[in-house]
Amino acid sequence: MDITDFTAELLAFGEPTHFEPAFARLRNDFFAQLAGHGFRSIALETDRVAALDGEFSHGFGEVDANRELVAWIREYNETAAEPLVFHGFDAPTEMYSAPSPRGYLEHVRDYLGLDADIAALTGDDERWSRAEAILDPAASPGATAEARELRILADDLLMALDARTSHLIAETSRAAWDRARIHATAGLDLLRYHAASARPGDRDTRIARLAGARAVIMARNLLDIHRSAPGRTLVFAHNSHLRRGLGTGAGAIVASLLGDRYAFIAGSLGHSEAFGLGEPAADTYEGLLQRETDTWKLTADVPPGRTRTDVKQGYFPLDRDLLDGADAVAHIA
Repeated sequence: MDITDFTAELLAFGEPTHFEPAFARLRNDFFAQLAGHGFRSIALETDRVAALDGEFSHGFGEVDANRELVAWIREYNETAAEPLVFHGFDAPTEMYSAPSPRGYLEHVRDYLGLDADIAALTGDDERWSRAEAILDPAASPGATAEARELRILADDLLMALDARTSHLIAETSRAAWDRARIHATAGLDLLRYHAASARPGDRDTRIARLAGARAVIMARNLLDIHRSAPGRTLVFAHNSHLRRGLGTGAGAIVASLLGDRYAFIAGSLGHSEAFGLGEPAADTYEGLLQRETDTWKLTADVPPGRTRTDVKQGYFPLDRDLLDGADAVAHIA
């Protein structure tokens, strides 16, 4: 099976853990091949706004293969008739923090040439970004009167941006308008995320609620990229974000809407010295795939097995639900 065999418009390739370098290197190889088969963009699990400048969130800028990918795209585009585009499709949030919407909304305000004192409503940025604002509903600014006024303002900015589309693109450029709209949606999504963090509930309920909000943001961004990007798109993120099936994950949402225009390749890992993961037991899914794999293989045929239990924190092994929601598996031995 070859990566170029897939016909989906959004081809998603997952990884079972972050920061195992083999997956990002394989992703780069895949994209280099796909660039000759109608793929014009790649979307990664990183902040969409940061990606506009080729930057990364979540610490992913420390991954050598990520920096190499951006450098390769820039070099490719120097002579390409059809340039490649690098996207992020994640929210501008970290595990236990979410930034202030101020900078995002001010970017849109300035692009539109409007006069609105956004900083007076947001106040100190730190009160939004501190961990307590996410972990403690009482410490969150997301349900304040100012936050509600900001959401109305953010919606008005987005409406003005869309209403003046033709004039704004003529006066500036399509790229500048796109950048402003991405900032507008990011600011509005942050206000929604902070509003969710302000709702009471036990820790598990609140974390699940925020994860669901993030998934909706990721799905909406992917669908927006799919609508606006020329050609086809390779998507790369953790398996949990990209899997098909019934659920609230980004992949489940996008796959339900796009059907066979979306395909998901689940990433599978045998062993990893970098991650401290030993050889899988012979009767696990990974162990069975390991038998016939020297370095890596792409296959739609996974023998019946069991879920491995010798897992490390942050690593998620193959299981039946994941495999049922995948079109193929890329196993790295």
